[in-house]
Amino acid sequence: MDEVRIDKWMWATRIFKTRTIATDACKKNRVMIGNVNVKPSRMIKAGEVIQIRKPPVTYSFKVLALTERRMGAKLVPEYLANVTPPEQYEILEMNRIAGFVDRQKGLGRPTKKDRRELEQFAGDEALEDDFFFDFDFDSDTE
Repeated sequence: MDEVRIDKWMWATRIFKTRTIATDACKKNRVMIGNVNVKPSRMIKAGEVIQIRKPPVTYSFKVLALTERRMGAKLVPEYLANVTPPEQYEILEMNRIAGFVDRQKGLGRPTKKDRRELEQFAGDEALEDDFFFDFDFDSDTE
């Protein structure tokens, strides 16, 4: 096998879960070879480096061998080499922890701890009271 379609290869090597998702990634200009966007029908050869943008990271894989058949995860290293620069993984790690660091007190959804503190502050009797409002809709104020 000298050449294979890029969408089939990405699906077979488990970069994408389905071939449809791999095809859509190509159509959305998220797959590049040599900084040029490729179509799903682009034929690839062994030795090429494929860049796949899965925001916020751009992964890079070197094609070691070609296949059209999906394989088990243990066999994937025989067909591709991950050559993604470490800076991309740092970006991924920063985005992962950024949600926890930047959250200011009082913003967003309350945590369980916040709820417990509110219940303790309000006391049990405040939460058990039934609030009943009687609105007089029958009055003639026209």
